[in-house]
Amino acid sequence: MKKVSKLLTQATVSLAALMVVSSSQAQLLNHKDMTASIAMTMAQTAIATCKNNGYVISVSVVGRNGEIIVQVRGDDTGMHTVENSFRKAYTARTFRVPSGDIVTRLKNDPSFPLIHLSNVIANQGGLPIKFGDETIGGIGISGAPGGDKDEACAKAALDKVADQLK
Repeated sequence: MKKVSKLLTQATVSLAALMVVSSSQAQLLNHKDMTASIAMTMAQTAIATCKNNGYVISVSVVGRNGEIIVQVRGDDTGMHTVENSFRKAYTARTFRVPSGDIVTRLKNDPSFPLIHLSNVIANQGGLPIKFGDETIGGIGISGAPGGDKDEACAKAALDKVADQLK
């Protein structure tokens, strides 16, 4: 019985020491997140840029975890444009590359497995939002006559807030 009691005491002391060491090494994550104000500015800029070019679009801006920060269905846009803009933004955030790059990956490797994930789409029009080298979100545009035009509006939106993302 003494042996069991001594082993239990040693195990308890060892566990307590491990817990102290572990908690003293624990750290909180430190990261930047996009504000709603930046997301709104991006959405308004994208809509205005496309409108000036004669396109009606929907825009989605997602945050670090793919959550919607701002989503606007543009006037007279098709009902599918809201979903497509979200999926483009989500894809750009997820892979940290323009959503159009997924088209190329899929062409080069038709068995590219990640394309089957929920909310991922292989269409041009989504761009990652970066703070330095860190991807903190994505913007997606849908409704212009071609993904290249969607992407141009997304790029204009990123350019508008570039000074706030440094």
